[in-house]
Amino acid sequence: MSDKNDNLDHLETLDRDLHRFSHLETAAQYVSRPAVGPGIALIFVVIAGLMAALLFGSTSNTLIVAAAAVFGAYMALNIGANDVANNMGPAVGANALTMGGAIAIAAVFESAGALLAGGDVVSTVSKGIVQADAVASTGIFIWAMMAALISSALWVNLATWVGAPVSTTHSVVGGVMGAGIAAAGMAAVNWPTMGAIAASWVISPLMGGAIAAAFLWLIKSRIIYQEDKIAAARVWVPILVGIMAGAFTTYLALKGLKRVLDIGLPTALLIGLAVGVLCWIVTIPLTRRKAVGLENRNKSLKVLFGLPLVISAALLSFAHGANDVANAVGPLAAIVHASQEGQFSAEVAIPIWVMVIGAFGISFGLFLFGPKLIRMVGSQITKLNPMRAYCVALSAAITVIIASWLGLPVSSTHIAVGGVFGVGFFREWHAERRMRESSNARPPELRIAPEERRRRKLVRRSHFMTVIAAWIITVPAAALLSGVIFLLLNAVLG
Repeated sequence: MSDKNDNLDHLETLDRDLHRFSHLETAAQYVSRPAVGPGIALIFVVIAGLMAALLFGSTSNTLIVAAAAVFGAYMALNIGANDVANNMGPAVGANALTMGGAIAIAAVFESAGALLAGGDVVSTVSKGIVQADAVASTGIFIWAMMAALISSALWVNLATWVGAPVSTTHSVVGGVMGAGIAAAGMAAVNWPTMGAIAASWVISPLMGGAIAAAFLWLIKSRIIYQEDKIAAARVWVPILVGIMAGAFTTYLALKGLKRVLDIGLPTALLIGLAVGVLCWIVTIPLTRRKAVGLENRNKSLKVLFGLPLVISAALLSFAHGANDVANAVGPLAAIVHASQEGQFSAEVAIPIWVMVIGAFGISFGLFLFGPKLIRMVGSQITKLNPMRAYCVALSAAITVIIASWLGLPVSSTHIAVGGVFGVGFFREWHAERRMRESSNARPPELRIAPEERRRRKLVRRSHFMTVIAAWIITVPAAALLSGVIFLLLNAVLG
């Protein structure tokens, strides 16, 4: 009997131990899951460093180039995690794309844009922010570029962590400026260029928001508030698709195809006009066919805007990959050139292996860390549907065209997020106006109180303030961080 009791005790003890192990396994899985993304990112960064060391060859500067490749890969990961959300967030927030579909499309088109149309010549001093002849030696120039790379990557990483979409272009500009001041003093900075960039902080989001709001007003007045919405959509959707096609053709010609074909603004506009008219004609029968059997309500309109929105998101990603990959690999290319030639110049060619690091880094960053910012831009600032998201995407392309015509350096991040804010504030103003009109038509006892009307906000003020604050401090924060890192690198390794 005692043996039987002993066996039962042993079984109970074993059950308790197995139960503890199952809890331990569950806990281990829970703890390790957040480490999967950083783990894969670390492997990619290490591979980038090893590839750089292998392809650069065995010289006295091999370790420096390998280290620069590591930080270039780190920067590319952060661009994918933060910047790409601006292109995909509206489409995901409008439910035109799933998160997985958005990541897949963005990864393909970002990489294609970077590898096929990424600029083969990049300004190593980031659009003339620092005058190259003001830097004393090649060694100081290398450490300045390294400091700019590290500081801009750290800043974008911090912004992603707190959930703020910031401009990676401005982060790199701030990094280069801070390192240039630390290396050669205030006189080394091209202050008129910095003034133009500072102006773009205000101009680009306001312009993007205004254009997005204008198109939303057009869609509301010409389609949504019409008695026969479907008949109105059959007329206006092909026109809007034609405008989108023309705008994106011009946008890609100006910003995304520099490596393939370098054309001016007038030629780009003519090409865009031709493509826009062609797409308008082609879309007329397609829209009519798709509108057959649709009910006369707003929900039916979403079907007609879904595909144009997906196409616009893909085109934005292609142009972004072509235009912004230099933010990740520009300083790296400068370091590679200076290490190879023993001297530095204002412009250098980007080696293909450097471009590959940038392209794959952006895709990995998007896949591993992008969903957080995609959700924030797509659904947490204001509620988007396909029509509103379409207005955001269209405003991004048109704003870049106008900025190119005016000669203003603009940020795709500021334009896209400004478009989201523009749509949200326009809806807020429009809802307030309609509420006031309906309230005035009611008896005094049934009217909505002004306090209640003010409470019904359609844009989250906490996100608005976080984003604006992050935009304002991006350049000075990246500059300060870069200056400190440069002084440390120069003191320890210089």
